[in-house]
Amino acid sequence: MNRFLTGIPRTSCRKTNLLPVVNVATRRTVTSKPAYDGHIPLNFFENAFLAVGSAVMSLADPRRGDMIAALGETTAGPALPRLRDLMLESAEGRQILKDRPRVNSQTVDMNALARLPEGTFGQAYVTWLERCGVTPDTREPVHYIDDPELAYVMQRYRECHDFYHCICNLPVNVSSELALKFFEFVNLGLPVAGISAAFGHLRLSWPQRQRLFAEYVPWALKCGSSASSLITVYWEKRWEQDVDEMKRELGLWDPPEAKWPKPLSEAKAAAEKRAPLSSQGNGATPSA
Repeated sequence: MNRFLTGIPRTSCRKTNLLPVVNVATRRTVTSKPAYDGHIPLNFFENAFLAVGSAVMSLADPRRGDMIAALGETTAGPALPRLRDLMLESAEGRQILKDRPRVNSQTVDMNALARLPEGTFGQAYVTWLERCGVTPDTREPVHYIDDPELAYVMQRYRECHDFYHCICNLPVNVSSELALKFFEFVNLGLPVAGISAAFGHLRLSWPQRQRLFAEYVPWALKCGSSASSLITVYWEKRWEQDVDEMKRELGLWDPPEAKWPKPLSEAKAAAEKRAPLSSQGNGATPSA
């Protein structure tokens, strides 16, 4: 997970380019008409160029969330149709594709979630946000996937990523993020998760890398491969469900204990402060 997501920066207009400018407009194999708001159609060569470029930039600077997002879209290939088919095979997944819910602070009433009983998924999620100091409003919109329904599947994956952290009891740090990428790769099959898992550990210290492969990776591979596909879970309909019950249903269990940026008691206290504000919320309901 990356908390530095921004828009794709504009191309430089300086005349001192190191590479010759290639006019690909005459070689387009796809329509240039956007299929949805924010869509940027690419032909095969443009997609390949962006995939390579975003991979290099992501490895050079993991804070470039825009490049990580572009890498995910340009390398998705047949993974998205497969995930869409999994969703269509599930009543819960079909409902997600029909409703197309979005996850952000405007669609989910965090104050109302804070009022839910301890042990429920909604209360656990808002406590996780407080404990990690993050918000659900940092997800880059999809740009480079042509099919609108598949674009939504990718958007859904991005916006539910924090739910995966929460239900797997993982904080926001490099080691935990890599553990979750291994989990996502075997559970969802998205190439970007595999690429991140394969190269991201190179930035860890030797002790951190040892623990990653000795403790977290075995958990991720075993748990991710045996658990239900998390893309089919309608999380917003499960706010009031008991977290332990949900884990048993989905076939999940906790990884080795990780280092958290804030003690659980402090995060719970911060989440409880939201509860009295729920009657003055933004109008969104816990069920979103």
